[in-house]
Amino acid sequence: MYDVYEIRKDFPVLQQKVNGKPNTFLDSGASAQKPQCVINRIYDIYTKEYSNVHRGSYMLSEQITWDYEEARKTVQKFLNAASHKEIVFTRNATEAINLVAATWGRKNLKPGDEVLISEAEHHANLVPWQMLRDELGCTLKIFKIGDDGSFIWEEFEKQLNPKTKLVAVTAMSNVLGTIFPIKEMAKAAHNAGALILADACQYAVHHPIDVQDMDCDFLAFSGHKTYGPTGIGVLYGKYDILDSMPPYQTGGDMVDHVTYEKTTFEEPPARFEAGTPAIVEAIGLGEALNYMMCVGLDNIVAHEKELVDYAFEKLSGIEGLKLVGTAEGKGGVFSFVMDDIHPQDLAFILNKEGVSVRVGHHCAEPLVHRMGYESVARASFGLYTTKEDIDCLAAALKKAKTFF
Repeated sequence: MYDVYEIRKDFPVLQQKVNGKPNTFLDSGASAQKPQCVINRIYDIYTKEYSNVHRGSYMLSEQITWDYEEARKTVQKFLNAASHKEIVFTRNATEAINLVAATWGRKNLKPGDEVLISEAEHHANLVPWQMLRDELGCTLKIFKIGDDGSFIWEEFEKQLNPKTKLVAVTAMSNVLGTIFPIKEMAKAAHNAGALILADACQYAVHHPIDVQDMDCDFLAFSGHKTYGPTGIGVLYGKYDILDSMPPYQTGGDMVDHVTYEKTTFEEPPARFEAGTPAIVEAIGLGEALNYMMCVGLDNIVAHEKELVDYAFEKLSGIEGLKLVGTAEGKGGVFSFVMDDIHPQDLAFILNKEGVSVRVGHHCAEPLVHRMGYESVARASFGLYTTKEDIDCLAAALKKAKTFF
């Protein structure tokens, strides 16, 4: 049984008051709160077993090396990857995408080749391809989304052609909540001779992922959004593709053999993990993913669908409020604007009521502009979000109208 009120007890920060009101935390899309088990695991590592990995021939190093590599296997299980060697630890999803651009992109793209993205991309899946376009002379193509934020297959298909070498798209928009059909897009991309990269930062929090079933070539997500620590992310890549890519950074632990004349490099994933990695953060991420799998990804999906339906009902009836992104089947991300109230002022008033939301362009400035705004407020859900949280948001929004 999914008991959200019991789940909330696992998150210490949610027990605190905000401005004397219950903590209505609706910014999980930016960074999710951490369960006590993750906090405890990090504490235990630093107090009982900390050491460096892969290098020491002593108990502490051997133990933490085991734990670090077990975390990699946990990520493999979470994604249903074919091998733990397909899991590269990075600082975050942004670095994961930059890694693909800097290694696979520089090696494989040339003038005349095309990278295809959507209008709905986060800066992390736009700017690296812009820079690569300017450096290599390849072309960056962008397919349109609907006015309601929906994915439009015909617009995607219209831009996909034999010149396309990579499709790089969000699996779930961080502004609109729109979910893209990655499996079907992967099949179309492969038929056109292209690879596909999925930015799963938002998707990984709300839906189960099976990279073998999706057949995506790359997939990225961040630990801090999946209830884990900051400073850790994941790049999944099919092993044969990773093995064909040059190193991203160089230094210790990613080398096979070094002389003054020549260096040879380790196989993936070590080839892409130069220097001392984020050891504690990776193990903390493993703990967070185990927590999610224990709660049950299918349970999380069902809980969120109920919340999304409820939020549509509660928010749609507020006079002067406009939802930005209303695509069918969207996830738990609700961006909105209110007549005559700047989003920043709106967030300030909501905070007085204990309600935390995000404001701005959400690192997706072109998308927000495409939707017709300079700035929007955003409420985003986590596995601990309740209907009462949505009630508090609706009440605070109605109260905000009385100030203007």
